[in-house]
Amino acid sequence: MYDVVVIGGGPAGYVAAIRASQLGLKTACIEEFSDEAGSPIFGGTCLNVGCIPSKALLDSSHRYFEAKGHLQNHGINIDKVELDLPAMMNRKDDIVKKLTGGISGLFAANKVTPISGRGKVLAGNKVEVTKQDTTVELIDAKNIIIASGSSPIQIKAAEFDGKNIVDSTGALDFKKVPKTVGVVGAGVIGLELGSVWARLGSKVTVIEAMDDFLFMADKEIAKETLKDFKKQGLDIKLGCKLVSSKNLKNSVKISYENNDTTEEMDFEKLVVAVGRRPNTSNLFSEDSGVNLDERGFIYVDDNCQTNASNIWAIGDVVRGPMLAHKGSEEGIMVAERIAGKHAEMNYELVPSVIYTHPEIAWVGKNEEELKAEKVDYKVGKFPFAASGRALAVDQSIGFVKLLADAKTDTILGVHVFGPSAGEIVQQALISMEFGASSEDLGLTIFSHPTVSEALHEAALAVNNQAIHIGNKRK
Repeated sequence: MYDVVVIGGGPAGYVAAIRASQLGLKTACIEEFSDEAGSPIFGGTCLNVGCIPSKALLDSSHRYFEAKGHLQNHGINIDKVELDLPAMMNRKDDIVKKLTGGISGLFAANKVTPISGRGKVLAGNKVEVTKQDTTVELIDAKNIIIASGSSPIQIKAAEFDGKNIVDSTGALDFKKVPKTVGVVGAGVIGLELGSVWARLGSKVTVIEAMDDFLFMADKEIAKETLKDFKKQGLDIKLGCKLVSSKNLKNSVKISYENNDTTEEMDFEKLVVAVGRRPNTSNLFSEDSGVNLDERGFIYVDDNCQTNASNIWAIGDVVRGPMLAHKGSEEGIMVAERIAGKHAEMNYELVPSVIYTHPEIAWVGKNEEELKAEKVDYKVGKFPFAASGRALAVDQSIGFVKLLADAKTDTILGVHVFGPSAGEIVQQALISMEFGASSEDLGLTIFSHPTVSEALHEAALAVNNQAIHIGNKRK
């Protein structure tokens, strides 16, 4: 009998398991994916085929891009730059191996029992584990945490073949640089993967069904990013719906609707990145008592508890953004609640980051949301073009935008397009968690020269006190 059994060893699951064990609860974590020896491979999509390997390739591809044509500005001339794609991929794989092995070490240090197999929730708080050799084990649990993650959505118009038509996982493992790459979906995954292969030399076309670019982001930020991505060579076609695809021997021919016309294009590789679905198929017995919605997400309350007693669900299988850090924090909250502690999560302050170059990041409300909610607000902006540090490191594109309540001056949202956007937004998030005002941030000393000073100046600009740009006339 375990106090806690976690199904899924991704960022939500393994964090929940570690925290539960730290709190004195006898804990096991079940993971379906395993190595050739039958040992579970922890880390989930994020660590194995998502967040970490994609960031490794994003960094490597940017370094190649800089070396090939952008270091002359620094007085650095390189006669011949060659790409060693296998070495780049090996570096990515080595990073993943180090981190996945690290989780096993963390489990051992925190006395979490790892179990290899596919978990299924049965009635009476029992978990059925099907091993690789098809044998079945029944485990009793006082509490069950579902953290089974998500998988790429497959569409009929372009079904994955693992070779020419691939999902995000396949796009991280091309053996050579394709001459042409088509990307279906201009979301976070599509833009990041498109950026990688564009930097390495592919001609990349992104097809997006929606008319608005980055609909979830601040419109002003989205407008600027679209302009810059096009300058980088990404051909982004908005309001275009994929109709069909034909898998040829060494390429893919697609047709898509563009307004009232149907157009065709050929690509060496087609990456489908239209979103992800929760991994809840065959996860529950009919009498488990756990309710799902029509899309397969598990119903939970604000504390991630399902309608079934002592069964919880976290991460990609429940409502909210499919973000690793959101799932991890839910895991900690649930573990602490099981242990009898008071814990809650602030879903209003979940940061989002797109790791393109420059980065895009935001937290809190954007202008469109505040207008819809009829909140009276004020705006402060500061361009990186006026930042000494940004100019010094040749990364002066973009700006910081801070939104504050017109009456209380409380910070309501921060949006960044530019260098270290993810880190800058994190600074803003800490301030917002403590209910800071733009004046509080303006009175805070920032190191000089840093790109973070742009956040400081944006906070000052809210009240027309910016030092290094002109202020709005009253």
